[in-house]
Amino acid sequence: MAGAEGGRARGAVSALRPRLAALSRRLAALSGAGGDDTFLAKGSAALGRLKDLCMEGKGHPSTLLQLYTQAVLDITYFEENQLVDEDFPEESSLQKVIELICVLSEPEDLVRECNINEELINILGVELLECLYWRKGALLYMYCHTAKERSEWLQENIAIFKKCLTDGVNYLMKMLNFRCPLELNENVSFQDKDTARLLSEGVFSDTYLLAMMYSGEMCYWGLQHCGEGEEESLEVIDPTSNSGLGCRSQSVSLDFRETGRNVLSKYVAVCEGPLRDQGWNTATAKQMLCCFVKSHS
Repeated sequence: MAGAEGGRARGAVSALRPRLAALSRRLAALSGAGGDDTFLAKGSAALGRLKDLCMEGKGHPSTLLQLYTQAVLDITYFEENQLVDEDFPEESSLQKVIELICVLSEPEDLVRECNINEELINILGVELLECLYWRKGALLYMYCHTAKERSEWLQENIAIFKKCLTDGVNYLMKMLNFRCPLELNENVSFQDKDTARLLSEGVFSDTYLLAMMYSGEMCYWGLQHCGEGEEESLEVIDPTSNSGLGCRSQSVSLDFRETGRNVLSKYVAVCEGPLRDQGWNTATAKQMLCCFVKSHS
């Protein structure tokens, strides 16, 4: 058993080395450009600890992979904030968004490369997996929120816009489904019925509600600008990437109207039910729901 465990650890270290080098270069470039941020410091600390474990040949594969994932999340969060502060520059932000999503996909690719015979959720943990998919979906939401206001760009790049919307919604929908809703029965006792209802609906935090609203809004933009119908997302490749690490494209079809109607209906029901009087606004969601219904009639 110990030999098998050691073999898996060595395999993880071997797969990690080129990624650690790439992430270290990324961190150095950001720090050299004047980056001074708590998240860069956290990412740097995680990288340092990970390098030490790899050099010492210590650490369970899950520990190594989780540390790498945390470093990726921290360092890319700094870069995302830069994009938001700069209002997603039209000439460069698309490639930067694609690049960041590729980096955020690396932990999952790394697990597959290590050939560890365990479920992904058992290796990285549900919190890190949710965070990876939330960050990819929210990044595409923020990019699309800005891009849809650039009418000339939108007219010329409608296929790319639709690809970004489709992938963004798919990332968020996957994030919402990593945990199973709580099944309420006689063996489960809650003093707070509203909390029980939230858990039974699969709503475990405020981020879940934001993911629902973001998904619904992106579906609404899809209907507005891209029209009806299911369509597989298109492949977008970053031509400037020289990392040698491919970024797999999403290939899941999406019905904007049906998906948007379902997710926003649930959002409204939760916000006006167990979360009533908690400050969650449903006016915009209801307006969009009316449009989903009208577009179908």
